[in-house]
Amino acid sequence: MLDTYNKIKPDILNRIIKFKSVWNEADEEKLFQELAFCLLTPQSKAQNAWETIIKLTENRKLFEGNSAAIAEDMNLVRFRNNKAGYIVRAREMFFYNSKGIRKKLSELTSVSEKRNWLVKNVKGIGYKEASHYLRNIGFVGNLAILDRHILKNLKIYNVINEIPKSLTFDKYIRIENKMRKFSKEINISLGFLDFVFWYKETGEVFK
Repeated sequence: MLDTYNKIKPDILNRIIKFKSVWNEADEEKLFQELAFCLLTPQSKAQNAWETIIKLTENRKLFEGNSAAIAEDMNLVRFRNNKAGYIVRAREMFFYNSKGIRKKLSELTSVSEKRNWLVKNVKGIGYKEASHYLRNIGFVGNLAILDRHILKNLKIYNVINEIPKSLTFDKYIRIENKMRKFSKEINISLGFLDFVFWYKETGEVFK
């Protein structure tokens, strides 16, 4: 694993720099675009989810279309009708009924508080998706994104005994803590370890 880490470390660093620039420089539309991407990822390939988001951004449906119009362009992801509804609901919450994503998240002190707030308030977002979103907008290093690739590798390296069929909050936190401890033991930070596991499974460093 260390060989893989050393091989892709420059790519990881470049990706993390881009993530941090999102929080430092992005407008509300970009912050929402990243949120919508994470809403599309459950049980769908990340590449397909991002390709869908790019299309919806270019035709402005992401920001202006109703759920039916958005769903028309979501053939690459599963459960498109439900996910289109999640996008519209989140858009209404952040663009019309609140201070916006940046101001809301800025009110919350820790990254864990930000994650908990997203899970409780954004329909369609669980702990994995909230962790993924926060990482992608620059809050790198302290949260685990426990998707199927990560869980598979945690089992391979005996960090967990089995892959859970579902992840309650308590299970998520327990596994996250185990992964955090493992990352310290092998001297690869938690934010980097996600990428190493993903690369092992997919052959690329992606979002």
